[in-house]
Amino acid sequence: MPLPFLTADRTFETTAESALPYDDPDRWRRPYRPGPWRVGVAALVLLLASFVLFAAVLTALTGSPADAGVVLGVGLAIVVGALRLLRMGVWVSRRGLRRTGFLVTRTAPWARVVSVRTVQQPVRWLGLPRTVQGQALALVRKDRRPEDTPPLLTTHGLDFLGRPMAFDRAADAVEAWAAEYGGR
Repeated sequence: MPLPFLTADRTFETTAESALPYDDPDRWRRPYRPGPWRVGVAALVLLLASFVLFAAVLTALTGSPADAGVVLGVGLAIVVGALRLLRMGVWVSRRGLRRTGFLVTRTAPWARVVSVRTVQQPVRWLGLPRTVQGQALALVRKDRRPEDTPPLLTTHGLDFLGRPMAFDRAADAVEAWAAEYGGR
């Protein structure tokens, strides 16, 4: 049984990456795989959650149930945070383009999308304030100025750091969705 999180850096196979003809285009999908940095950080956060949940069990056995409930709540919040971290990214469907952040999800209907293009610009390194020169997938909307819209994907984000070919494939996939459904 193949483990998909272990095969993220395998050689590119067009049949595995492309949407199957019977897939529902109305279903939201991420046109790329989560990167090793994102999966690694989420795994470490889940490891921390396991220790906190174990502490909740020990607190329930030796301490008060109220304290155990608080520790259990903290452990479950850490699990939810790790799952939300894995869910972050760009999602596409026939209805539009969705950018899922840690706390906020924004959807742009294809009717408001003018273009999606790859641009060379300073980008944030791993989402931190430090910027480096890289590529970004920029969204141009009818109802907003381009500088008001943050980039959808960058070469130095959690999904594509050190994987320029994966960024190119993901950018091409999002651009193809925009070309097919955008501007209607």
